[in-house]
Amino acid sequence: MQVDWQGVFPAATTLFHPDQSLDLDSTRRHVEMMIEAGIHGIIMLGTVGENCSLEYDEKLAVLTATVDQVQGRIPVLTGVAECTTSLACRFSVDAEQIGCDGLMLLPAMVYKSDTRETMYHFRQVADNCGLPILCYNNPVAYGVDITPEMFAELADVSSFVAIKESSEDVRRITDLRNLCGDRYILFAGVDDLALEAILMGATGWVSGLVNAFPRENWLLWELAQRNLLAKALEIYRWYMPLLHLDTDVKLVQYIKLAQSECGLGSELTRTPRLPLVGEERGRILGIIRHGISNRPDVEAYTKTILAYDQAQK
Repeated sequence: MQVDWQGVFPAATTLFHPDQSLDLDSTRRHVEMMIEAGIHGIIMLGTVGENCSLEYDEKLAVLTATVDQVQGRIPVLTGVAECTTSLACRFSVDAEQIGCDGLMLLPAMVYKSDTRETMYHFRQVADNCGLPILCYNNPVAYGVDITPEMFAELADVSSFVAIKESSEDVRRITDLRNLCGDRYILFAGVDDLALEAILMGATGWVSGLVNAFPRENWLLWELAQRNLLAKALEIYRWYMPLLHLDTDVKLVQYIKLAQSECGLGSELTRTPRLPLVGEERGRILGIIRHGISNRPDVEAYTKTILAYDQAQK
């Protein structure tokens, strides 16, 4: 199964009204804004999208609105994060019928499956759905590690086309390449290790902070792709305090607060997540506002990219 998945894929936020009901109109506008900023694909209902805080029908409503908004301009993937294999299979089939272009498949939630159980779960979903699958490995957050050796064994499943590697060990990119060759498309999955992963051979980046800083994400990606590393490092060093917010247990609240401060959405989350208060709120706002006040000159960096492209002709 062949797909052309590469570049920046936001793990998009799901926006809510003050009563915690879905705000699909704002979610649509947010998706459109990121498309206009240059993203290459989008992943709904990931961790940042508060998948596990939504009812089943709400998840389908988010996907329906997104597919309708995107109209085939970029790939639309959905997170699959269910507590049982049968429910993951059912959801995957529904996502395919809605018109999603792929899945981002996680191990089953809550229960920490062993190697045999994890691989069974992944194979069952693949067997019951015709969509290409981005396999999501995040042992730090979910307690299940899908090792390079496991991915080598799963390589016989044609619909497993890509891996989002979020182990926080950038050596995994090289280990996967050494063991699996070019069998999988590799995505960086940790924002504050993105450039390192790209330099090691990742050809995509699933990002959380892109919800607040989409153009800066695009710049960093495009500079790195052209091997303009000095310029890429300038962006990366400015961005790093913000990117660190993606690795905290409260990443959803932090990213949504940044999104709100940038005028790109609301910080509202669904309980049990609560708005930040006190010292923590002040500290995170300080990081965000410092980043905003020192944003790089997007137009100047864009001119650098255009000049490079012109010189290559």
